[in-house]
Amino acid sequence: MSRRRRPWRSGLSGSDPYDFGVPLTRQQIYRRRRIVVFGAAGLILAIVFYLPMTLLAPLRAVEPAVAQPAVAPGAAAVLNLPSYGGTAIGAVGFDGVLAHSGSTSPLPMASITKLITALVVLQAKPLAVGADGPSVTMTAADVALYHHYLAVDGQVVTVKAGWVFTEHELLQLALIHSANNYATTLALWAFGSMDAYLAATKTWLAAHKLTSITVTDPTGLDPTDVASTADLIQLGKLTLAEPVLAPIVKTQSVTIHDVGTLINTNTLLGSDGIEGIKTGTLNTAGSNLLFASRHRVGTATVIVVGVVLGGSTHQALDADIRSLLTGVLAGFHQVHLATKGDAFASYTTEWGQKVSAVAKTSAALVTWGDAKITTSITATPVATGTRGQQVGTATFTSEGHTVTVPLGLEARIDDPGPGWRLSHPGLIVGAP
Repeated sequence: MSRRRRPWRSGLSGSDPYDFGVPLTRQQIYRRRRIVVFGAAGLILAIVFYLPMTLLAPLRAVEPAVAQPAVAPGAAAVLNLPSYGGTAIGAVGFDGVLAHSGSTSPLPMASITKLITALVVLQAKPLAVGADGPSVTMTAADVALYHHYLAVDGQVVTVKAGWVFTEHELLQLALIHSANNYATTLALWAFGSMDAYLAATKTWLAAHKLTSITVTDPTGLDPTDVASTADLIQLGKLTLAEPVLAPIVKTQSVTIHDVGTLINTNTLLGSDGIEGIKTGTLNTAGSNLLFASRHRVGTATVIVVGVVLGGSTHQALDADIRSLLTGVLAGFHQVHLATKGDAFASYTTEWGQKVSAVAKTSAALVTWGDAKITTSITATPVATGTRGQQVGTATFTSEGHTVTVPLGLEARIDDPGPGWRLSHPGLIVGAP
């Protein structure tokens, strides 16, 4: 009887299913196929998803390191302020009063009142720059006004019935030579009656928040025409901002038909940069001057607006204003803020590139006295960027004045390339 033949095995010991020469079971074959399939699928997924996600996905933005540089203020202003009456100093573009002395309560403003009359008339009867405006014929009533103001020792310019002046000429007569009679003629022509003029003036003052000012006649000859020095500073700014009046108040002399040459009552015009604005004189209140003075401060222009009330004479008042202006002008400073190319922030990328955010322009700011200057730097996160690309701003502020300097990249922030991307997937937005 024959014996059954045993299955062939290799000479290796053990039962390793992967021994050569051993037939594989179906389960082993399936397992091998599954490893190959899933391995290939993983490779395909890596190619389809991982590589694009790392090579093409956006980079994580870099937060900037922001500097907050301090800007040193200028020196405090040292002023020789008058001890009498009331004094205030301001400047166009600067809010309110920069310095003051004496009374802050309303004081008689005398012929400075005529500026209000002119502004109220121009609101009712607007004039274009360079235009003469409508013609106004003088009557017996205007002649009577001349004799009235002459009798009370008011400033007057002769008039005759039948003379014809334009609105612009009436403004010149009232403001340059401070003629009381022509200021009243102007008001009555524009509004028809004194009551209508006063009502319009009250409305105008309220609209401009000049709450301390009281007007009871168009000329200021009445001592109840009063104002605080702070409101007179604002009145001066409003006058300079009126394109019809600004040239008139700085005119030293003008020749008008019939009446001849008129000399401005402001004898400081043309000296110390002074270009206006209006004198005022009352025997009971002294000499007044609301003035404007234009000066260079560094590369900028500053227009000082000041008022001094209650001087003993106009000569003494003028001397005090000149002395005052010396200190006022020294009190303005052009403070350097930034030079083009100054660094205010920096970016350091994960791949080692460092780029600064620099000022795209130079900047300076005119300040008064030792006013504090605050600095605020803002910069946005970036991943890559081009040279000069704006990424933020540097903002400097001092007492209502603000200067903003744009910040741009001083150089490109480049993509790090495929090698870095593939080796740093965690720093790439959306990468696995």
